[in-house]
Amino acid sequence: MAARRQCVQFVHSFVASGIAVRIYGIALCWTCGQFYLEDFQRFQVEVHQPRERAGGVTPCSLVIFNAATGSRTILHMNSNIRDVTSDDFSQLDLTTFKWIHWEGRNAEQQLKMMAAVVRHNAALPRHLRITVSVEIEKPREKLYQLFPHADVVFVSKDVARHLGFTTPQSALQGLRGRLRAGAVLICAWAEKGADAVDADGTLLHSDAFPPKRVVDTLGAGDTFNAAVIHKLANGCSLQDALTFGCSVAGAKCGFHGYDAIADLLTQM
Repeated sequence: MAARRQCVQFVHSFVASGIAVRIYGIALCWTCGQFYLEDFQRFQVEVHQPRERAGGVTPCSLVIFNAATGSRTILHMNSNIRDVTSDDFSQLDLTTFKWIHWEGRNAEQQLKMMAAVVRHNAALPRHLRITVSVEIEKPREKLYQLFPHADVVFVSKDVARHLGFTTPQSALQGLRGRLRAGAVLICAWAEKGADAVDADGTLLHSDAFPPKRVVDTLGAGDTFNAAVIHKLANGCSLQDALTFGCSVAGAKCGFHGYDAIADLLTQM
């Protein structure tokens, strides 16, 4: 993943749960990207081989919060930062990983990376294999080819609605055929909570857990994803992971930022 806002949100949420995290991504010039790197270091996140790229500019966002409703407007400055390629990915020692998560971006390259994980897993017993998850967040046709290549697929409300589905249940039923055998599909639906379909085709649901007062919704989706992965990676059931994800994401909306998530988890 490239060093960008969603990546930072996801990693903050994940590290707060006590899981060791390594991020593999593109870091631009040390001056422009120093904020990202220092923030990761503060949370003891290993940044694997940051790369400089001449002429690159670190992307950034200005977020305007509505104090009355908790909604936000994001002004994003994109740049010419490149995405991670399969050649970059080939430098990783896959034996050090238990779970690898992608946000769908440069799908053609990500398919090659996922294929590398499949080859790695083929020679291993089941309990040593890497679990692969992917988030398909943007309604872009090229990203839909990622559906059958992960063990756990997060599909966004935006994608589901773009494809003609009006409820999370209908989206799960309609998209399940795109998955590979044994995979799990999860769809969060904001204030309606989240739904999932397991490997046997059973539909699961969790209600949302809104805070008393909505303060900051930025990163709630990434918090949900990280919390679900945390539970699944530790052997919990899909229902427990779904409920935990909604609970943590809802609580996160009650405060600014992500630092308080660690304290929150000790109370749950």
